[in-house]
Amino acid sequence: MDGLAMGAVALGAMLVLLGCRLHVGVGMLLAGALCYLLVYGGDMHALLYTLNNLVYARFSSYDLAVIPIFVLMGQFAIHGGLSSTLFQASARWIGHWRGGLAMSAAGACAGFGAICGSSLATATTMSQVALPELERHRYSKRLATGTIAAAGTLGILIPPSVPLIVYAVLTQTSIATLFLAAVLPGLLAVAGYFAVIRLLAVRTMSSIEASPRYSWSERRASLREIAPVLVIFVTVIFGLYGGWANLTEAASLGAAACGVYAVWRGMRGAGLYKSLVGTAEASAMIYLVVIGADLLNSGLALGQMPAALADWVLGSGLTPLAVLLVILVIYLVLGCMMDSLSMILLTIPIFFPIIMQLELFGLTGPEKAIWFGIVALMVVEIGLITPPMGMNLFIVQKYSHNTSLATVSRGIVPFLGADMVRIAIIVFVPALSLVWLG
Repeated sequence: MDGLAMGAVALGAMLVLLGCRLHVGVGMLLAGALCYLLVYGGDMHALLYTLNNLVYARFSSYDLAVIPIFVLMGQFAIHGGLSSTLFQASARWIGHWRGGLAMSAAGACAGFGAICGSSLATATTMSQVALPELERHRYSKRLATGTIAAAGTLGILIPPSVPLIVYAVLTQTSIATLFLAAVLPGLLAVAGYFAVIRLLAVRTMSSIEASPRYSWSERRASLREIAPVLVIFVTVIFGLYGGWANLTEAASLGAAACGVYAVWRGMRGAGLYKSLVGTAEASAMIYLVVIGADLLNSGLALGQMPAALADWVLGSGLTPLAVLLVILVIYLVLGCMMDSLSMILLTIPIFFPIIMQLELFGLTGPEKAIWFGIVALMVVEIGLITPPMGMNLFIVQKYSHNTSLATVSRGIVPFLGADMVRIAIIVFVPALSLVWLG
């Protein structure tokens, strides 16, 4: 069996297992084991030897040790009431605009994403905080749920981002550089969502109950309340870029600052316990996915599937842009079945070598690695809100009373349009993701 056929069998088996609701990490492990059995004709020795060494080989990477720290920072943000503080502060400044309360929710998702780093956690938390207020002010179900589902994806784009850390480890790219490269595309995403909300709100303004206009003293007071968020963000990002802290040190400082702020906001023993347990559970899940993806990618590489695929693509006569388009479409399809981290772990070892061999916009190798990381992450986040199976859609529907999945799916369509425009901009103007590189 050649590499492409073996890869097709293994990936097909994995998708079947995922369709049977098996955990994605376990599905990858079983598919990877199948690769080894196919290559060695059912002999278990190579598989067992690989499993014996795989865990240590992967987790001896110092960069991966930072993931539980960032997860802990996000848990402190969730259980410390940071999401409601961000939403209330944003509402005081722009809540009285047309569609301002929905814009406040999107802005709060961006701020929360700068602390949490998880799209699913951002969507879950902000659904509980912002959806009741949007519904109380008579925002339509489509606009309210679409806003939260779309803005929730900012959790994995605005740094710090766990998928970006994993991408950096897989491609040997600077994590600090990737974090900086994601800032401008993240702000562009917020601006696009604001524009969509404004257009939709103008069309339905007659049914929306206006939010009160707050005084300037109340607005300034809200800035003092969210100042710790800015301090944490600056500590992590500019600590890395300024060179006075490595990744683990910056993450530790950010987690400590977030924990102190959560305690100051009222988090006590129960909240601390939930934060620690949540960190352990999330980290274990992430590491299981990492190990599963490692075994699967190792099995595919053993059968020469990535090399065979690269040779086939480069010899197919497709233009570089056509190849890139096919890769982006695959991400959109996978996003309906897998979370962002699983997609990055599964696809980057396959797609990254192909991208690095293509001539795209005159980019150098390091520039291409940074640019593709941002583009891939943006498409991955769109997969999380692509009807009918995007994960964020199910989360928001769960917290919106008497709302069907069809309503949430229709509400997300205008935001998908904004996302497509943003991807086109970043794809054809790579400098926007490389501006911080000088």
